[in-house]
Amino acid sequence: MMVVDDSVVIRGLISRWIAAEPDMVVAASLRTGLDAVNQVERVNPDVAVLDIEMPELDGISALPQLLAKKRNLIIIMASTLTRRNAEISFKALSLGAADYIPKPESTREAAAAEIFHHDLIQKIRSLGAKVRRTAPASPATGHPPTSPPLAPAPERSREPLPRPPQAVVAPLPLTRRPFSSQTPRALLIGSSTGGPQALMTLVAEIGAVIDRFPVLITQHMPPTFTTILAEHLARSSHRPAHEAVDGEIVKAGTIYLAPGGRHMRVVRRGTDVAIALDDGPPVNFCKPAVDPLFSSAIDIWQGGILAVVLTGMGSDGMRGGKEIVAAGGSVIAQDEATSVVWGMPGAAANAGICSAILPLVQIAPKLVRLFSGDRS
Repeated sequence: MMVVDDSVVIRGLISRWIAAEPDMVVAASLRTGLDAVNQVERVNPDVAVLDIEMPELDGISALPQLLAKKRNLIIIMASTLTRRNAEISFKALSLGAADYIPKPESTREAAAAEIFHHDLIQKIRSLGAKVRRTAPASPATGHPPTSPPLAPAPERSREPLPRPPQAVVAPLPLTRRPFSSQTPRALLIGSSTGGPQALMTLVAEIGAVIDRFPVLITQHMPPTFTTILAEHLARSSHRPAHEAVDGEIVKAGTIYLAPGGRHMRVVRRGTDVAIALDDGPPVNFCKPAVDPLFSSAIDIWQGGILAVVLTGMGSDGMRGGKEIVAAGGSVIAQDEATSVVWGMPGAAANAGICSAILPLVQIAPKLVRLFSGDRS
């Protein structure tokens, strides 16, 4: 693990948090992006937390240089909640950063520091786990293996003990349910880590769905960042997209995004469907959370809901997805290979509630067919 931040307070704080975790080690704590670029090959970290604003070489400039020296390095961009930093974070995602994390304005505020602590450790652990799963069995370069080989046990007998055959444990096949017999009337999407890029890819290909049906999205993301994401979704889809406003009427032709720091639900207002935002406590450690949106939609569209769970940490969306399926709707999950983190979609898939588990590029064509009346 490599921590890169010009603030000695932030470097020390993150380093102490990581050192307290049994499965994490701080390999380097550095002040500038230039230091990181110069030392990344020697340090050889799996994950780097990279500040945006630093002297000598800032984070967005250091990012491509770090990836050029270590292609599979997981980089988490860290920044305060300003519009400029949010825009830079989105640019970093397009340049190869795996994720971003907002830094609190002051680490003296206990609640903000605790959220930062929890989110950072979860992101490092989830993203780092994927690196370890996909790493080759033996190093391709001259780097030593991560763990030295075990020393042989002392000899106890000249006759070697027979070794029991090792059973090959195949993963259990994931259950897939038939799609709902109803043609869907609303598209609900939940996502987290890796979600912004996945969402932009998806909405670019589902214009025919957006034009005719309500599309509501909850992405785990703080305020300001959701403002920027809505602008990116509008550009990618060539359709109106904005942060949802409490009380506004939901209509086809527009993408509604849950604003950072507020849960988004839908409610009945006479013959119309309206947005309801609330400032309640986090759900599944998230605010906004996917489950409140999924659950609230059942009273409106019953079995006419098609929900999509994209890449992300945790299990948010699984409980709401269960309720959607119980009401007669359908759920699609992104597959593991194309997910940055297969937490949320994996939870839905392993719960047996999905009618399809698809690579990202196959989800949009499937949605277009389903909303056109195809039931297969």
